[in-house]
Amino acid sequence: MRENMFVKVVAITRTHALEIRNKSFLFSASLRLCGLVLLFAVAAAAQAPAFEKIDPPSWWVGSTINPVRILIKGKNLGGARIESATPGITADNFMSSENGNYLFADVRLAETVRPGNYQLRIVTSKGTTIAPFEVFTPQQRLGNYNGFTVDDVIYFVFTDRFADGDPTNNDPPKSKGLYDRKKGRHYHGGDLQGIIDKLPYIKSLGASAIWTTPVYDNADREDTLEVYPPEMPTTTGFHGYGAIDFYAVDEHLGDMAKLREFVRKAHLAGFVVLQDQVVNHTGPYHPWANDPPTPNWFNGTVEKHDSNNWQKWTAMNPRGTYQTQRRNIDGWFIDILPDLNQNNPEVEKYLIQNSLWWLAQAGFDSIRMDTLPHVPRSFWAKWGAAVHREFPKVNILGELYDSDPVLLSFFQKGRRGWDGLDPEIDTLYDFGLFYPIRNAFAQGKPIREVHQMFARDWIYPRADVLVTFLGLHDMPRFMNEPGATTTGLKLAQTMIMTSRGTPLLYYGDEIAMPGGADPDNRRDFPGGFPGDTRNAFTAAGRTAEENDVWNHLAKLGALRKELEPLRRGRSLDLLDEEQQYAYARLTDKAAVVVIFNNDTKPAEVSFDITFINKQIPVDAVLKDALGNLADIKLNDGKVKAMIPARSAGIYVIK
Repeated sequence: MRENMFVKVVAITRTHALEIRNKSFLFSASLRLCGLVLLFAVAAAAQAPAFEKIDPPSWWVGSTINPVRILIKGKNLGGARIESATPGITADNFMSSENGNYLFADVRLAETVRPGNYQLRIVTSKGTTIAPFEVFTPQQRLGNYNGFTVDDVIYFVFTDRFADGDPTNNDPPKSKGLYDRKKGRHYHGGDLQGIIDKLPYIKSLGASAIWTTPVYDNADREDTLEVYPPEMPTTTGFHGYGAIDFYAVDEHLGDMAKLREFVRKAHLAGFVVLQDQVVNHTGPYHPWANDPPTPNWFNGTVEKHDSNNWQKWTAMNPRGTYQTQRRNIDGWFIDILPDLNQNNPEVEKYLIQNSLWWLAQAGFDSIRMDTLPHVPRSFWAKWGAAVHREFPKVNILGELYDSDPVLLSFFQKGRRGWDGLDPEIDTLYDFGLFYPIRNAFAQGKPIREVHQMFARDWIYPRADVLVTFLGLHDMPRFMNEPGATTTGLKLAQTMIMTSRGTPLLYYGDEIAMPGGADPDNRRDFPGGFPGDTRNAFTAAGRTAEENDVWNHLAKLGALRKELEPLRRGRSLDLLDEEQQYAYARLTDKAAVVVIFNNDTKPAEVSFDITFINKQIPVDAVLKDALGNLADIKLNDGKVKAMIPARSAGIYVIK
């Protein structure tokens, strides 16, 4: 019986073991099946399209550009198409990058599409995903997009160095560690709120237009490519010219809502606002640098490219060939900044649309465009025409850092060059006049150099709308020149505030701020930042010398606004001597006579103004509107007066 029981137990045990083995086998098989299913699912998911970014993220109905060309960044976009469930929104003309990271498409908006948030469905054979797309209402035409004129005085704000209106964005989570006021090429905290807070101050100088450095989002990390060892082993994008996203506001400055607030409040205060734009290059840390949307998105690659040789004159050379012009056009700035290829139709469309998008989003009145001679003129002709077509009153101020008026005039709108192109750039910085002004009033060289440069005005299509200035953020300040004094600075300010064109004031020059080469020429404005020991935004916080310069400039601003000839008048030269110069600004109804003595000793001047007797009677008494120099009694239309050393008078009928 025990044997029977043993046999039964053994039989039961074997049967049970067999059942266990069978169940274990089935379980293992199930696990393997689940694993295979999971692997297939992961593989399928990996091949399905993924969305990361869309440029532009929004557009508007009624734009002169329709369809708008969008660029989607993501994964597995090869062979993708876009579908829309919204009536009136259609897409076609698809093109994917070879690696599947980019998708181009034309999106057309019918007039019936209303503003709102929509979805674009990205479809491939492996799956679908969604890209958000907004149809927005652009800023209204009334009160926006007005351009600047010769009636304006432009105040240039280097945003990061002007005023810190919102300390909470000094060291934002997105890009921590880039704020350090002790380091010249790190963020110091100036922002859009700071400019808003100081609008009354800017207004008090007589300025009526504001230009700020770019608002594009710059790198979220320290820059280890543009370095200046041993003092500056790392730098940052505090200047704004190294975009990593052309459709975002840098978080150190604010956000899109704050940008719109700034433009709106500036308009309400009577300012026009210029936006600084860049189409020549991106920052070195832009995602495109190592993953461009097309093979020829840039001129060259990070590994292999030309460096820029700064031979700007080659852009106007009718004898030039590609090999003599290539480095100036295609070369990378400081051998680092990726140079965009505007000859690529996709790049061309992207940049044109980007410019229009910013104007429509914020209501800017004008564009300040960077680095004109390093971009093909064929692009400027198309880009400028597109801006003027969409916003007819918006004007374009172009930067061409060169003293040759022939080269400057070659890029101004109003005349076709030997290449048959009109570049559509309304006006430029008057770098031709800049150097003689610095030479004469800072270094004490002959004022005749200034007169000689004015004699070249005939070269320009519109010399009367050039933008005159004493300094910008790319050069040492006026007070850094050998021999510079505040007396010379005031003479230079008098020159640009009374001569033809639109004068521009670089922040800090109103208090004779010193500063050498970059970044020393971009010092923090005293009183604009927490912990500053004084506040130069107020008279009490300025030194006696600073107040002297500030009051002189404010007086010039008031006179320019009061006296129409200083803004709109024709220019007639009355006197040419080595260190003395006189000219008249006259309209049909009035005239102003401006006299300079740049010598270190008093000088007698004499000249005839009988030919403007309609505006100034031949027996009139003239007074200095600045209130510094003695009256002048005309003798049968003749001027004869002793002018003190290093002084100037703005003479009107008494």
